[in-house]
Amino acid sequence: MRFDRLARRSVLAVLLCTLAVPAMAQSESPRRIGIVGAGNIGGTLGRLWLKAGYEVFFSSRHPEELKALIEELGPKARAGTPAEAIAFGNAVLIAVPYKAYPELGKENAAALKGKVVIDAGNAVKTRDGAIYDEVEKDGIGAVSAKYLAGARIVRAFNAANYKIFLKNAGRPDPRMAVPIAGDDPKALETARTLVTDAGFDPVVVGELDAAKTFAMGSPGFGHELSAPELRAKLGVAP
Repeated sequence: MRFDRLARRSVLAVLLCTLAVPAMAQSESPRRIGIVGAGNIGGTLGRLWLKAGYEVFFSSRHPEELKALIEELGPKARAGTPAEAIAFGNAVLIAVPYKAYPELGKENAAALKGKVVIDAGNAVKTRDGAIYDEVEKDGIGAVSAKYLAGARIVRAFNAANYKIFLKNAGRPDPRMAVPIAGDDPKALETARTLVTDAGFDPVVVGELDAAKTFAMGSPGFGHELSAPELRAKLGVAP
């Protein structure tokens, strides 16, 4: 009887271990990011994340135009529509002209809800029209939150031209600092990881409203500073 009980327990243990393997495999899904907008900033950051081992989904309203890019970048890169990129990514980078935010948010409202969104856009008066005036009045963090309602937004990668990111990615210490701001602590941690894996040092400036301190046209825009230098520039405590 005792031997039978031990045998049954051994069989049960083996079965449980066998069942645990696929469950663990599912929990260890690869790092994936969807990029809405495959232009200068989206293309630059996508390449950096691919280099770091991410799977990257580039998107455009005309995804057929991205075929050559995907062929160049290899099997971890793919392309499709913005809706497909949003669905694909564990996080999503928004890198489109700021005037496109209202339509983008409306068309993808359900998919963006609860999604970590890295908001890299800037409002430019000559390009974006009325929404620029709204940003000037209410602050870019508040306007992004309005049009990307329900998303867990972190402002990041918008404090410099893409050429500066390309030049400084992975530079020897001290690495270039990238300011980030957001209201959701877990989304901020995701953004910190993405900034680090792209080859930079993240500096949390504050909640989403603090993004105005490093938006285009602000004193915090356009620098190639180390983390201590950027904190001093923006008055952020270590």
